[in-house]
Amino acid sequence: MPQSRGKAPLHDVPPSAWLLALEVRALWEFSALLPAWPLLNRAPRGDNHPVVVFPGLSANDLSTAPLRRYLQLLKHSACGWDQGFNFGPRPGVLDEAKDQLVRTCESTGRKVSLIGWSLGGIYARELAKEVPQMVRSVITLGTPFAGSHKSTHAWRLYELASGRSVEREAAGYDLPTAPPVPTTSIYSRTDGVVAWQGSIQSPSDKNPWTENIEVVASHVGLGFNPSAWWAIADRLALPEGEWKPFLRETRGRVHELIYPDPTRPA
Repeated sequence: MPQSRGKAPLHDVPPSAWLLALEVRALWEFSALLPAWPLLNRAPRGDNHPVVVFPGLSANDLSTAPLRRYLQLLKHSACGWDQGFNFGPRPGVLDEAKDQLVRTCESTGRKVSLIGWSLGGIYARELAKEVPQMVRSVITLGTPFAGSHKSTHAWRLYELASGRSVEREAAGYDLPTAPPVPTTSIYSRTDGVVAWQGSIQSPSDKNPWTENIEVVASHVGLGFNPSAWWAIADRLALPEGEWKPFLRETRGRVHELIYPDPTRPA
């Protein structure tokens, strides 16, 4: 992928030890899918356009299987990244991800939506920057694109798994800049792994199709969180070329509790 010098990071402090300990909430988030199913099943349907889902660091397609199955039920042609465990962008990983995107776009004749959980979101964003003509939209879950490597508790695991310096590698990309396609960052202020400030997409005159959606979730549970699933379904169901922002304010008080006001003080 082409590389360019990155902008200065916006955040440099990881979540507190208390929030990190609360990551055990992920079990509750997964168990909440069943009682939430009647509502989740009412989410907007898709148009069978292709969707590729990238897993987080040290995870594989098994971790995204529930989300992909849900999207398939909503009439999206969702698939995994088919590269086993995500141990970082080792030689050939990003090239294969790009090849998969190209193959999917050419075989279906349609643009592809990319979803990335944590590190997987970096792949999705950078691929969309490289071949935007093949990408319909990008959705990230707890992805640390706007903070330094010190804004996450996972950077040491990244270096151990990938064998690369995360600081040196991140400097080669302009991570804070959004790709030139509709881009949604789903994040949580109670994320115990990635500082939420590092997942905030700054407004851009060059790309008015960007947004941040806050949910109440853990980092490990973001891919199983019912409110995150609904937001993903809502975004994917938008007709191509007809993007509009996620409207939390017009859907009732309960909806506003599930999707907090992103403009409130930290």
